[in-house]
This record gives sequence, structure tokens and C-alpha cells, in this order.
Amino acid sequence: MSFALVRMRVRREERSGREVHLGLEEFAARVGLHPDHVRRLVVLGLLDADADPSGRLHFAPAQVARAARIERLRAGFCLNYAGIGVVLDLLDRIAELEAAERAAGLRLSRHPPQPSTSVDTGRRIVTRSSGRGQPSAARRYGGISWTRTG
Repeated sequence: MSFALVRMRVRREERSGREVHLGLEEFAARVGLHPDHVRRLVVLGLLDADADPSGRLHFAPAQVARAARIERLRAGFCLNYAGIGVVLDLLDRIAELEAAERAAGLRLSRHPPQPSTSVDTGRRIVTRSSGRGQPSAARRYGGISWTRTG
């Protein structure tokens, strides 16, 4: 016999004022999945769910977007659920790093600056430039901007 490791929180009290969690059937209807499929995603650890004392599942509204991302990864990349879990973890980590970057006031360049070089092609001189402020006629080839001059 085997047991799945599932993160499930037991919700003891109702939120005052408005209900912020979706029930299983409402959640399944919003994401367009069968409730059994949603339960399977919870058991696999791909979706986070709260359980009330009677065992009924409740989902935070943010899980709607996560379920949509899971289905896009499944359909678009033909990933199995283990692969989807890895991709989701990596995407979450990237989001955390970008948030920390914004909080620190830093903006790392995606393309490190490179010195400019020129190549004489006979009739024209082609200039390789880097960084910002590139002419609008620049074309991207292999991550490097090349512009024609002359």
C-alpha cells in the first residue's frame, strides 16, 4: 500500500464577512475540469486545497490560475504530471526571484553588454551593437543586434 504526500490545510473557522474559498464543484466548473480530475491534481500535489472538518475541499481563488496553467502545460507541451510539477516549481521560483529583484530595486540585464564590432562585407559595413539605444532598423540574429550602415 502507498500513500501520497499531500499538502492540505484544515480550515477550522469560516472567514468573517465573505467566503474567499471555492468549493470543489464550483472550482471544477470555473476551470472546466471534472471534480474527480481536480481531486487527482490535489492528491498529486499540483493544486493546494483546504479541507474543512468534514473533509470537503475548498480552493483559494488563486488556484484557478494555477489549474489553467497546469492544463496549458499538459496540452501544449505534452508533459506528464511529474514534469508539470517540476515546471510549476521552477516558474514559482522565477516569480520569487523577480519579486525580490523588484523589491531590491535592481534590474538585471537579460543580455549582458558586449563591445561593438564592425565587419566589412565588401559593399556595406555591418555593425554589431549591444545594449540599449539600438536603431529601430536593428534585426536580431542569435541574440545579437546587427544593423547595416552605409
